[in-house]
Amino acid sequence: MLFFSGGTALKETARVLSRHTASSVHVITPFDSGGSSAVLRRAFNMPAPGDLRARVLALADEDRPGVRDLRALFSHRLPPGGEEEWRGLTGGGHPLLRPLAGECREMVRERLNLLARRLPEGFPLAGASLGNLFLAAEYLRAGRRLGPAVTALSRLVKARGRVYPVTETPAHLAVRLASGEILVGQHTFSGKSGQAPCAPIERIWLTRAEDSPEPARIAISAAMAGRIRRAGVICYAMGSFYSSLLASLLPGGVGRAVAASAGPKIFIPNLGRDPELAGHSLRLQVERLLKTLLADAPGARPREVLSHLLLDRGGGYPGGIPHAWLAARGIAVRDAPLVDPDSAPLAGAGNLVPALRDLVRGG
Repeated sequence: MLFFSGGTALKETARVLSRHTASSVHVITPFDSGGSSAVLRRAFNMPAPGDLRARVLALADEDRPGVRDLRALFSHRLPPGGEEEWRGLTGGGHPLLRPLAGECREMVRERLNLLARRLPEGFPLAGASLGNLFLAAEYLRAGRRLGPAVTALSRLVKARGRVYPVTETPAHLAVRLASGEILVGQHTFSGKSGQAPCAPIERIWLTRAEDSPEPARIAISAAMAGRIRRAGVICYAMGSFYSSLLASLLPGGVGRAVAASAGPKIFIPNLGRDPELAGHSLRLQVERLLKTLLADAPGARPREVLSHLLLDRGGGYPGGIPHAWLAARGIAVRDAPLVDPDSAPLAGAGNLVPALRDLVRGG
């Protein structure tokens, strides 16, 4: 089962899934431009590591010796005025390092020291995620490649699943609003770090620079195309619709690889509030998803890139469920009790995983 997503909304589902299988594949957007990732991106012109780090840690096998301590370390953020704490980490005496086995502790300390030597003067450490800093160190060590850095973190925490950036190319997101305004940078329109867009989003594309809306042609690797083609099931997961889901589908080659995959392709629409979906009916969401994929797969039919919608049985979706419109495109609707009292109004991970399993088995 291969998931296209960002790093947060699918976190609990990934944890539940990891108890059942270690073979899930998670293709993550590396285009974020806010928080700790943004600071590292500007320092090293690298793809965003934050969502990748979050997914790897969600898949960590905490039943294995030492993994809980590593997860605690890589989930930690430096406090305001974090220079003293950073010196404790690079020196090896920090309390989060002490529980680690000797060889592992020394390896982590060595990576943090490698990064410390490369940090530009005045680099803001306050709020920095140690997991992101570790990935940045591994990125530099691997010749500015993020995939091997994610693999190194995955091996350390014994991740039960494989996590990949959809592309290694540093890029940013740009959107055009219905008002005609163009916003560049994920942080400007996601609503996570400020005010949500004042008008509905009409279009999203990739750009090379955070200060330019010029569209960029960026493609996935042959290896990534192969992973997508070989997937038994492809899942377009819930989360920020534009900056997480559609963003991960934008690089060239994704649509063609999806169309070439023989298994089901399932969209799980958001149930909670997504600032990026203001003014979007469920039908419009499906239209935008199809348009993004089919633009890269000329001649493919809608069902070849999207075969199913998985919906909550009691959920209210904006504009209702367009059954006839979906059926005319060969897209089936399946519903299940996804929301439970503890997860409301969102889908509960304990419900979503078996619902996906049952859909795949039932066809």
